[in-house]
Amino acid sequence: MEQNELYPIFLKLHNLNVLIVGGGNVGLEKLSFLLKSSPNANVEVVAKEFHLEIKALAEQHPSITLTKSKFKKKMLKKRHMVIACTDDLKVNKKVYDLARKRYLICNIADTPDLCDYYLGGIVTKGNVKIAISTNGKSPTTAKRLREFFEEVIPEDINKMVENLNEYRKTLKGDFEDKVKRMNEITASLKNKE
Repeated sequence: MEQNELYPIFLKLHNLNVLIVGGGNVGLEKLSFLLKSSPNANVEVVAKEFHLEIKALAEQHPSITLTKSKFKKKMLKKRHMVIACTDDLKVNKKVYDLARKRYLICNIADTPDLCDYYLGGIVTKGNVKIAISTNGKSPTTAKRLREFFEEVIPEDINKMVENLNEYRKTLKGDFEDKVKRMNEITASLKNKE
């Protein structure tokens, strides 16, 4: 049976430099997705033309830069992460090949074989964030799971997280003692008998 071997991480996109190549509908989708989770993400979008909503997002988010140009390899300098979503497969493949030579993680829209990472479903409730992946097999399933978790996770979960954080700060003892005490307190979250 095939397994999902992806390793989930949560990136601080306000500390990284992201390049999106493509300013159409898919570029809008990718930019919107990044900004939903990371409203202060540092993103440059490069395209010959920009969707009107991309322009509107750039006006609302000072950390977004729009560069009206065709893609050039020098645009990969000082980047951490790249997304290519043009309607030209040759350009997308070129971006991927050049990014790989520079050890940059890259996502080529709708081309799983040319993706080092996927943009999965995300549920956010205050400080709680859950990422959902279907290993690139079914974005619709990830969407439905996201909707499910958004409904079942209580809105006040953030208050619990904040309270546990304050309590954790008061604990004495070594790391092992603190972990044991926090495990005891949060055990009821797991045991639904």
